[in-house]
Amino acid sequence: MKKIIALLAMIAALTLCVGCEGKDAANGDNSQAQTQEESKKEALLEDGTYTVDFTTDSSMFHINEALNNKATLTVKDGEMTVHITLAGDGIVNLFVGTAEDAQKEGAKILEHTEDVVTYDDGTTETVYGFDVPVSVLDEEFDLALIGKKAKWYDHKVKVSNVVEETQTSEN
Repeated sequence: MKKIIALLAMIAALTLCVGCEGKDAANGDNSQAQTQEESKKEALLEDGTYTVDFTTDSSMFHINEALNNKATLTVKDGEMTVHITLAGDGIVNLFVGTAEDAQKEGAKILEHTEDVVTYDDGTTETVYGFDVPVSVLDEEFDLALIGKKAKWYDHKVKVSNVVEETQTSEN
């Protein structure tokens, strides 16, 4: 009799465990579906200009301190481009992808712009900026860079926290 009770207890415990796994999987699928739905909504941003956070995996490759990690996302005809203004002029080109792919024939290398930033104390500085195509929001993607020493480096970046810029009308 004790063996039967022990066996029934073990079956009940296994049933509970299987039930828990099923619930977790269902919740996981649900949250994954929500994440995919949010990505679709973000991918469908209306044409316009937005302020975004642009973060990187490096203290040496980042948005200029005067901009507090903010960049400008432009959406035109469903295509997203983020303009980033860097801290100086040491990074001369970028590539959306890995450093290895950047060195392949036909790689689309991003050229820099010259941006002027104004610091809190009123001083200005000319630094490099880039227009980076963005295919996904709120997820890391590869962005390789090359500096003045002609060596490519791999980095992960993320564009997130999209806020529509308000338009002011002149009267």
